[in-house]
Amino acid sequence: MGKEYNGSPKPHQVDLKRKRLTWILVVSGLCILFYIFGAWKGSISPPSEVYSRVGCDEASSQKVNRDLPKSSAAISSSTEPLDFESHHELVVNTSEVSEKFPPCDMSYSEYTPCQSPQRGRKYDRKMLKYRERHCPTKEELLRCLIPAPPNYKTPFKWPQSRDYAWYANIPHKELSIEKAVQNWVQVEEDRLRFPGGGTMFPRGADAYIDDINAIIPLEDGSIRTAIDTGCGVASFGAYLLKRDIIAMSFAPRDTHEAQVWFALERGVPAMIGIMGSQRLPYPARAFDLAHCSRCLIPWNNYDGMYLIEVDRILRPGGYWILSGPPIHWRKYWRGWERTQQDLKREQDSIEDVAKHLCWKKVIEKGDLAIWQKPFNHIECLKSRAIYPKPHICKSDSADASWYKDMETCITPLPEVSNSNEVAGGALKKWPERAFAIPPRVSRGSIPGMNAKKFQEDNEMWKARLPYYKRLVSQLPQGIYRNVMDMNANLGGFAAAMLKYQVWVMNVVPANSDPDTLGVIYERGFIGTYQDWCEAVSTYPRTYDLIHAGGVFSIYQDRCDITYILLEMDRILRPEGTVIFRDVVEVLLKIKSITDGMRWESRIMDHETGPFNPEKILLAKKSYWTGEEAKQGQQ
Repeated sequence: MGKEYNGSPKPHQVDLKRKRLTWILVVSGLCILFYIFGAWKGSISPPSEVYSRVGCDEASSQKVNRDLPKSSAAISSSTEPLDFESHHELVVNTSEVSEKFPPCDMSYSEYTPCQSPQRGRKYDRKMLKYRERHCPTKEELLRCLIPAPPNYKTPFKWPQSRDYAWYANIPHKELSIEKAVQNWVQVEEDRLRFPGGGTMFPRGADAYIDDINAIIPLEDGSIRTAIDTGCGVASFGAYLLKRDIIAMSFAPRDTHEAQVWFALERGVPAMIGIMGSQRLPYPARAFDLAHCSRCLIPWNNYDGMYLIEVDRILRPGGYWILSGPPIHWRKYWRGWERTQQDLKREQDSIEDVAKHLCWKKVIEKGDLAIWQKPFNHIECLKSRAIYPKPHICKSDSADASWYKDMETCITPLPEVSNSNEVAGGALKKWPERAFAIPPRVSRGSIPGMNAKKFQEDNEMWKARLPYYKRLVSQLPQGIYRNVMDMNANLGGFAAAMLKYQVWVMNVVPANSDPDTLGVIYERGFIGTYQDWCEAVSTYPRTYDLIHAGGVFSIYQDRCDITYILLEMDRILRPEGTVIFRDVVEVLLKIKSITDGMRWESRIMDHETGPFNPEKILLAKKSYWTGEEAKQGQQ
């Protein structure tokens, strides 16, 4: 009889284990070499993005394609989008059941958390503080999904959306009645029509803009970014778009119900905002043009503080346009129900503040008055001997504007060597401006950024967009119009999206270091600051596509990311899309939350392939309405 088996491995089993161990070590070594080679060749994304190490396993190593393209751009033309799940075994712990978020009551269908009229009543009415941002406390945060109204429809495609919107999406008739003779908006059966009218442009916004163009150049590319204060339904911004000028339009949530909401439904950039006591959430030297058409802002009050704020955000050589009271008061004073003396005193005060800011009056013609900011402060500094107030600000926080009070001092312009030089650097004309090196970069104003890195960022986005186009097949079809980039960095995503009929709200997280929003404006794009632990100053269902690159790695230790995702759900249209970019662990956490939010999502590989530790989570919000949710609960 042979010997009994005593539990020790047999010789052939030892050999087999040794072979397996050797094979695993060889494959692991190949994985490491492949990763190092990819980093050396530049196929791995820049170290500025947030990464964590992902190991190579036997299953994934056996799927390596030895004919992988040498550049990420080749992926778009040669292979299908890579599915993360087919290369990796890491999955969400199925023992943890995702929280299912119920629909909120229909009374929250128009909820704007930080501009709630009910909450605003608790605050001082002086300087309109009660209409500024006042966000809910942690105890007040909603843990439910904001419902769409019954019969909600997919908005019209651009450019038809400029003139039409579905009444079911924004069921408000107030402006069609209150502003009937001014042609802001009209109700036509199941549609809202926007004729392009406005209080100060009875011939329509297009003709009004032509009048301005006859005075200052609007169509030669020298003016690209504009801000429209007290915008109404943003017809001024809507018709500037055909001239390749993009306007940031804003108005408060006030008795004129839903004016900013109408603008966004039309596919026109806008946000809820007001000139109250705090700075506007934009950097210094951002806009080429500022506009007020009977916007009811008391420009001459508070020592001219509101005009001083306009001066802060205007680029050197930028224009300020005012139409409506008190301009041309001799003709209109009876209709404005004010005395001639009162209107004259107001205009004289505005003229005086503008002179003290060193602005030059270009023209007063008909209903329009236009001023121009100086290209530098050489002469303005000399004039302080004559005009001691407002003085030049001493602080160096010209761009800081998130919950920062306005100041009654002039924001200093960067120093120049001669009177003909543009402070901060001259800009190229549009569209060359979009890809030219921004002055803030070329002059070293952004720590850690230089011309080479800026160009590399542009090249990276040229490679990413074809991949996005294949992941989101509807991108070229005009389905998306309002786009938000939650962590815009240098605005590369917005620049790459120029080929599509979209506009991008570039968001730079508040207190970012470095602060890049000024660069984005120098490129000819618009954006705002935002703390993602709070809600956005917009109405529900106002964005079609949201891009979130590295946002949750930034905020996961600052606040509960569940509320960030619920806020994204609030501002995203039904059937809207989100592209998340982050490390796997963060994306899995996001997915576990969005699974309970009626979103469909899938993790995809990076455009450079499965060995890049950054991944993409592609998510889509499902279509449902408050009426359907109510019936489902019965």
